[in-house]
Amino acid sequence: MQLSDVLSCDPDVVSGAVVFKGTRVPVEALFENLRGGMSLEEFFENYPTVERSQIDAVLVLASKDIEKKLSRAA
Repeated sequence: MQLSDVLSCDPDVVSGAVVFKGTRVPVEALFENLRGGMSLEEFFENYPTVERSQIDAVLVLASKDIEKKLSRAA
């Protein structure tokens, strides 16, 4: 799985923010809302264009990125 499979970045879409592919929803919105205490179910209600598979993929990719960075630092 590649980032480009689930995310996109286009200067003409949401001022170039990284968004869930095929939507205008910034990926940052996911993390901000989770930090704020929103559940995934609430996120889906508020952003119905985002698919569960996209969220799952982003969370897996973020986790792998963190693991990679930590292993380099060790």
